[in-house]
Amino acid sequence: MRLLLVEDNEALAEGLIAILRGSGYALDWVSDGASALAALSTERFDLVVLDLNLPEIDGLDVLKTIRGRQNRTAVLILTARGAPEERVRGLDLGADDYLTKPFDIGEFEARIRVLLRRQAGHRASSVTFGRVTLDLTSRTFSVGDQPIDIPAREVALLETLFLRAGKVVAKEAIMQSLTGFDEDLSANAIEQYVSRLRRRLAPHGLTVKTARGIGYYLDRLPESGEEGLAPA
Repeated sequence: MRLLLVEDNEALAEGLIAILRGSGYALDWVSDGASALAALSTERFDLVVLDLNLPEIDGLDVLKTIRGRQNRTAVLILTARGAPEERVRGLDLGADDYLTKPFDIGEFEARIRVLLRRQAGHRASSVTFGRVTLDLTSRTFSVGDQPIDIPAREVALLETLFLRAGKVVAKEAIMQSLTGFDEDLSANAIEQYVSRLRRRLAPHGLTVKTARGIGYYLDRLPESGEEGLAPA
């Protein structure tokens, strides 16, 4: 999952970057409204964390502009402006949630998880494919009550594939979901992550298949007793 943080307070931004990247999210940071609009016009994000008191262009104007472009990316407003009329205006302009500063980090992370779950079309707290279950709250994978040990970058890749299980996910979409502006992830690196995931998933009846020239998709292994899924 790829997030855009729009925050002009550098100290706060650095703290949030450390927390969110530590949770396995790909994260980009910009510090003003003009940069936010530029990023959102050229890149795809799963969620935007948006401050309102921004230089150049106010956060509410950023929100109004992106919704006017028919961009439906989830937006969490994170601001010191907590007056009821500010909340109402932000939500009316199309924000999906509104959190005021100072805030509890646990609540902040929980709200992000809820918005990402909703954005992906999942209202339950978990998704199961074959014998493997993804807990959307903790972002962990398990078979029964036994967790599957997966490194953070591979978790992000498997999460992307799992939420679209059986459907092809383009290489470009995978790269965008795993990297930020300052990262360079090659197609070879993606293939290495995929190969490692195949080894981790094989004992649990799943695999990652290649749709040549397009991308990858999650499927059941034939020996698991389930019929394979065709690319969609």
